[in-house]
Amino acid sequence: MQTILILGGGKSSTFLIDYLVDTCLSKSRKVLLADLDLELAKSKLNERKNTEAKSLNIESEQEREKLISEADLVVSMLPAFLHPIVAKTCLELGKHFFSASYESDEMKSLKSEIESKGLFFLNECGLDPGIDHMSAMKIIHEAKDKGDEILSFKSYCGGLLAPMSEDNPWKYKFTWNPRNVVLAGQGVSRYIEKGDLKFVPYHQVFKRTETLHFDRLGDFDGYPNRDSLNYRKVYGLENIQTMLRGTLRRAGFCKAWDVFVQLGLTDNSFEMELPEGSSLKNFLNTFLPFNQDLSVEEKLAEAIPTMDFPTFEKIQWLGFFGNRKLPKTKGSPAAILQAILEEDWALYPEDIDMIVMQHLFEIKSATSIKKITSSLVCFGEDSVYTAMAKTVGLPLAIAVDLFLDKKIRLKGLYVPVLPEIYEPILSELSARGIHFVDKEEILTGTGSN
Repeated sequence: MQTILILGGGKSSTFLIDYLVDTCLSKSRKVLLADLDLELAKSKLNERKNTEAKSLNIESEQEREKLISEADLVVSMLPAFLHPIVAKTCLELGKHFFSASYESDEMKSLKSEIESKGLFFLNECGLDPGIDHMSAMKIIHEAKDKGDEILSFKSYCGGLLAPMSEDNPWKYKFTWNPRNVVLAGQGVSRYIEKGDLKFVPYHQVFKRTETLHFDRLGDFDGYPNRDSLNYRKVYGLENIQTMLRGTLRRAGFCKAWDVFVQLGLTDNSFEMELPEGSSLKNFLNTFLPFNQDLSVEEKLAEAIPTMDFPTFEKIQWLGFFGNRKLPKTKGSPAAILQAILEEDWALYPEDIDMIVMQHLFEIKSATSIKKITSSLVCFGEDSVYTAMAKTVGLPLAIAVDLFLDKKIRLKGLYVPVLPEIYEPILSELSARGIHFVDKEEILTGTGSN
């Protein structure tokens, strides 16, 4: 009997757990689900056949080794910084490893040892990264097979609210890790545009946006992710003139979020200690110049000259101009802001989330230059069975199933950019309603050139 060990039973694991548990009945498998919270793990498995919940302190080497030794294959849904710890133990014990997270430098350093032991380690097989890689590579490989040249590639993805659940001016709630949302964009974003390298420092990221449109959904803000240049090699597009990967938010979100960035409310580099009973207005005021003749609202308008009414409305809705008490008074500005937003941007049980992804290609053939717009829209079911959990968990679960069925026969360290990996995964996702809609537009004829 094949044994699959899933580490982590959090929000993003729901669909992955259900998919792999369903395979247990027909394919002689067992699923072990380990989490620090044993009751959570039990609730996710719900006493289904060939499953077992385990309690695990992942930082305990003894516990970790004992549990991993029981499995044939390990799926890590833990926070990304823990993946190398798990991966090294898998390597020592000769176990295959799967994750949806970015392939870190530490993971890459294990490459030769993974190959020498004949193991299969797959990373970046979730949503973003994951579905973005697979769907993009499908178009890239099809174009290259025709002898066409990829001139430009931009890819954007966002985890947002479905229109029927957009009940606040931000049109946003947390559908994944709140800390990652609050700290998003920090560092320097790098991309290439028509041959020019572009470097965007954090204080400019939410100003440097592009408008993207989805049929029946309207407009979105797209801002650049940290490093798009690295993916030229991953996608086999080393000579491409335009390459950008970015994040999507509803139109107007970025302008309002940039207020927090400019003032310093997203800073995570120092600790604050405000008096007990301080309000959101007190917190905001600590980042504004002293002027006893002006209100906080007036000082904010002076500090942010580009402030317009929709932006003011978003900040007002959060309670920054009233006497609402801070949920915490100690911590970094980013941590305090996160605590505020976790109250206001929490999903209601009936809320429906939405994943939107769009690839924008310009491709040159012998006769023309065409634009391909490839769009994915996926809706969740409720606040537990979310679109985020579906699109993160299903690709990874499908990959595990394919590998155990010997339909993926690779050995070594991979991300899902090879047809052997992405073609069957995309096919299965499409059968489950997760598919792209492509539109082509001829930009110009090229004649014999």
